[in-house]
Amino acid sequence: MTDHPTAATPGTTTDETPVAEATRSVVQQFLAARMAGDTGRLTELFADEVDWLLAENPVVPWIRPRRTAAECAAQAEELAAHTVPEDARASVDAFLVDGTDAVLTGHVSGTVRTTGKTFEGPFALRLTVENGRITRHHLYENSLSIAEACTP
Repeated sequence: MTDHPTAATPGTTTDETPVAEATRSVVQQFLAARMAGDTGRLTELFADEVDWLLAENPVVPWIRPRRTAAECAAQAEELAAHTVPEDARASVDAFLVDGTDAVLTGHVSGTVRTTGKTFEGPFALRLTVENGRITRHHLYENSLSIAEACTP
């Protein structure tokens, strides 16, 4: 498949299959719900059971194992509760879709509310969408920077 990026969305193609188009649509809805802090919509977008992967980090209060749609959606609220909203930044550099799988890469930064310390670094997010719902959420990020920011 040849990728024809557009200015609006990095990695957007004009010749996607219907499955890839559906995946892209759900991921875009997911991103919009995350930006809006819409936990109800996030719960609807996650499958009843999710293959969730985010490296455990005992000093980071919003990072923990999750499995259900409600637990996965709650991660956004927990992150917001522990960080300074005005300092939160995320940018997407690439948004690649292949069938039911999507990979986003970019950069994230923020400030931990209790310590006032900042974190930053690159991220990669792999999502799988099946039957209109997210069944896999694997996030790879700069966990050391986040842990240091959470440590008094």
